[in-house]
Amino acid sequence: MSPLDVLHTRNSAAVLMEPAPCGDALDNILKAAVRASDHRRLRPWKFLLVEGESREKLSEIFLGVATSRGKVTSTEAGDAIKAKLYRAPLIIVVVASIKPDTAVPEIEQILSAGCAAQLMLVAAHAQGYAGIWRTGDMAYDPEVVSALGLTDTDKIVGFIYLGTASKTKPLAIVDPYEHTTVWNG
Repeated sequence: MSPLDVLHTRNSAAVLMEPAPCGDALDNILKAAVRASDHRRLRPWKFLLVEGESREKLSEIFLGVATSRGKVTSTEAGDAIKAKLYRAPLIIVVVASIKPDTAVPEIEQILSAGCAAQLMLVAAHAQGYAGIWRTGDMAYDPEVVSALGLTDTDKIVGFIYLGTASKTKPLAIVDPYEHTTVWNG
């Protein structure tokens, strides 16, 4: 697959199974991520790998936070929250690690972490893996941020779920020119 084919055919996959990228494949994903656009080379990212039993620990954190916020009204609702962490064999928590004492605005640092997340998905696809970028309430909850050992200046930009697609869906047809305007001043 050519580099452009990789870019043109990447698709989110919601249902993922083993195997997850590991070894050289995971190294390639992380190496791609750190090539993200990065004003002044701040490298404003952190990546937390969550797999195996760590998914259970994170699911307990999610359940505890959701319960404290009044979002768990039944056993089924609690089970559904925990099940979210088992939609993929590997989750990479992508964090914008904001450097407040720089000339680089916070938004640019967050966008850089977002670019790193996208490059992870592209690198996974280039190697035959699949993934999806998820967020939700837990990404923005200060209790989750704290439970993950992050600081006040860290912002979760996404949970990158990675594995092997259990089924494929057709690519959506998107005309880039529907989103493009020539500006003439």
